[in-house]
Amino acid sequence: MELLEIRDGDLLRMMGGVASVASALGTDMEKGISGDAEDVHLRVKKFGCNLCMRRPKRHFLSSMRDASKDVVLVILLVCAAFLLGFGIKKDGFVEGWYHGGSILFAVFAVIMVFTTFKFWQHKQFDWLCRENDIQVEVIRSGRRQKISIFKIVVGDVVYLDGGDKVPADGLFLGGQSLQIDELSMTGESRYVEVDSDRPFLFSGSTVVDGYGRMLVISVGMDLTWGKMMSSMSLDSSEQTPLQARLKKLTSLIGIVGLVVAFLVFLAMLIQYSLGKTQDEKGNRDFVAGKTWGNDIMNMVEIIAAAVTIGVVMTPKGLMLAVEFSLAYSMKRMMVDQAMVRKLSACETMGSTTTICMGKTSILTLSQMKVMKFWVGQDSMVESACPSASKHVLDLILDGVALNSTGSIYRPSLGSEYEFSGGPFEKAILSWAVSQLSMDMEETKKSCEVIQVEAFNSQKKRSGVLIRKSTGNTIHVHWKGGAEMVLAMCSSFYDKSGIVKDLDEDERVRFEQIIQEMAASSLRCIAFAHKQVSEEAIQEREDGKKIQEDGLTFLGLVGIKDPCRPGVKSAVQACQDAGVNIKMITGDNIFTAEAIAMECGILKPGDDAFNGAVVEGVEFRSYTPEERLRMAEKIRVMARSLPSDKLLMVQCLKQIGHVVAVIGDGRNDALALKEADIGLSMGIQGTSIAKESSDIVILNDNFASVETVLQWGRCTYNNIRKFLQFQLTWKVTALVVSFAAVVSSGDIPLAAVQLLWVNMIMDTLGTLGLATEWPTRELMEKPPIGRTDPLITNIMWKNLLAQAMYQIAILLTLQFKGESILGVDEAVKRTLIFNAFVLCQVFNGFNARKLEKKNVFEGIHKNKLFIGVVCMTVVLQVVMVDFLKRFTGMEPLSWGEWGTCFGIAAVSWPIGWVVKCIPVPGTPIFNLF
Repeated sequence: MELLEIRDGDLLRMMGGVASVASALGTDMEKGISGDAEDVHLRVKKFGCNLCMRRPKRHFLSSMRDASKDVVLVILLVCAAFLLGFGIKKDGFVEGWYHGGSILFAVFAVIMVFTTFKFWQHKQFDWLCRENDIQVEVIRSGRRQKISIFKIVVGDVVYLDGGDKVPADGLFLGGQSLQIDELSMTGESRYVEVDSDRPFLFSGSTVVDGYGRMLVISVGMDLTWGKMMSSMSLDSSEQTPLQARLKKLTSLIGIVGLVVAFLVFLAMLIQYSLGKTQDEKGNRDFVAGKTWGNDIMNMVEIIAAAVTIGVVMTPKGLMLAVEFSLAYSMKRMMVDQAMVRKLSACETMGSTTTICMGKTSILTLSQMKVMKFWVGQDSMVESACPSASKHVLDLILDGVALNSTGSIYRPSLGSEYEFSGGPFEKAILSWAVSQLSMDMEETKKSCEVIQVEAFNSQKKRSGVLIRKSTGNTIHVHWKGGAEMVLAMCSSFYDKSGIVKDLDEDERVRFEQIIQEMAASSLRCIAFAHKQVSEEAIQEREDGKKIQEDGLTFLGLVGIKDPCRPGVKSAVQACQDAGVNIKMITGDNIFTAEAIAMECGILKPGDDAFNGAVVEGVEFRSYTPEERLRMAEKIRVMARSLPSDKLLMVQCLKQIGHVVAVIGDGRNDALALKEADIGLSMGIQGTSIAKESSDIVILNDNFASVETVLQWGRCTYNNIRKFLQFQLTWKVTALVVSFAAVVSSGDIPLAAVQLLWVNMIMDTLGTLGLATEWPTRELMEKPPIGRTDPLITNIMWKNLLAQAMYQIAILLTLQFKGESILGVDEAVKRTLIFNAFVLCQVFNGFNARKLEKKNVFEGIHKNKLFIGVVCMTVVLQVVMVDFLKRFTGMEPLSWGEWGTCFGIAAVSWPIGWVVKCIPVPGTPIFNLF
């Protein structure tokens, strides 16, 4: 819309102003659109819907093309093509295509496996991106309600509050002190005042102060909102810290594999050049031909064999398993009410050592209710409210109705009231209506709001300057944290309506009342008032703040926000897992201490005297050295500012902690960004908090944080399982191939067999091991250190024991198999291949538990693992007994199959014995 693009206020006034635009759109500026299905449908049809562009879907063929770009696989395909051509020329199509064709098929199968996993991973990211939704408050038919941002239509009246993202382009209708940050539009953090003179609002900008209402005049693809949503979408190409470390490891393994492959190539070339024939060696692969064609074919076979070793030793499957495991974890975490916005968050949670968080809507239900009411120094029970002075109660009601960002809606006489606004606002409004019979609409009609100071997290209060129509008098009303409001007062009303001086004794008495309420986990909100002169108003029309001193204290309410069910056990579980929990809240120290004790954050004996509880002002007054020393001890920080939370995070990171921050408000944004991992609340959290976070807790429940912690550790643990499993068979294949070719010029495992092993081991490891679910014992261990080695001493012990057993048994079969088992060369080679594959299948069970001796514990829960193992065995039987001409193997008898299974089964008792052997806690390479 041209009007918005040029921000032309004069053009808007020529059009008749905002009211004229609202009328043209069929919008009632107070009640909004009708909002019925037909009205919404017509608006969507005419103006479009508020949907942004989805990133292009990734097709299966695109994933297949990417998987085929591996240089080593391309070389192997070329070799297979040569073998196919020469085989057909030499032996005819019927007999000659098997050798080259089998390698071609095996390479194609490997590519298909990689493609399938990669395509599935992209599908998971696309699915998760679709879940990025935000709830926005609108008014339709006079009723305030929350709807999806995607359901906003042109003509909607949207409510904006601090921390909200502007969901579409629109015009300012009304509000107070509304300030917008246009960072998402201009690239610079620039605060812009929005009022009736500058009414333009743009999608994607952030409300940094005040509140207001806007008229939506443009939605859909042309908005800057689309850019914002694309920034929220997950980037599947992002590389996590663990992936970066694994990339270095895989590069090292790949280099070792290529060196060995080159040495194997040289050894085979030397053997071939010496003229050893197939009959002399009993090896079908190498024939010292006399013709030029045979020489080329033999050279291609040598190259194919060496390249296959290079393919097998290049651990592509490792990176694939990491990506698969992360994507799988992200999807499972979504089911468990945690939406991952940043890929690295899955693994970082496994290393978290400290969690810093607020109280409201995280530890508590955010279902607040006024439990106590005091007028002056007198406690009012429900039946005693009429005994208080009507004048004082009317002043309190004025303060409640006019100094509020909430609203009340009643569909019809006799129906229930509906309250909207923040949790505190709704609690106070509900109490005022039910206990004091407040009529908010009438109160607003009888007064004119002159100036508003919106709630400020630094001063923790809000104020309003009003003119009453009766008597034309000017009044100031303040509401906020009881200590803050009390400090602004010099007098107070008693319940009879008599004004008394607030001397030192009286002030101490009020402080005792506040402390007693706070010790009962009540949050104290106080009200104060002052009538001011016209002269005072004129003096302050230059924009100065509403009068803040010499007020008269009216009364206070105690609001209870019950702790969430299960939060204490979740906190305890995190602490048992070695994770420190710190509560950083704006409540006073007594309320904070009571809540922390109730949630289990504080233990008996923890208080301000031993440094476990501090106030923000005290923390700020420490020297940098003192802060670093105290940051470890502090469990609760009360009366904190947003900067205190940021300072705490910085201190903890300096002393080596991996810090997670849980926040829900715009004031948490800096701490969320500074933390190693930020978690925001999906229901109560503001848009800016969600955008600053890595994970969104969709149900606002701290118990879900425990689940996220478990999945973080599980992801890391699964990757370690896969790493141990992969390295075991790769080391075995490498050593056996190298030892055999150096000693006799013979490779016991043919190219097609190695490719088959590579494919099924990647599949078994990825599907079976990388998808294990979290177990209880993961939360009984300390966090995974940032610099902890990927391969622990326990993994080295397991890996080397299994690899040495497999190497010993396979080399024994290679050199003595014919005489020991009484079989010919062809059957011996089949036995070696079959025993090798089955050893990996049985070792897959060992890899499920890196430390525990019972490798079958919980196996019934992982049906995918059982299914993959069964499928692997079935395919192996088909490969050996039914594809003789294709694979060059001999069918085995029942006894020979039993021998192979027996050899493989020995890995279980070996694994049990090895796990009984203790290892030092210090990483083995650090010992040197």
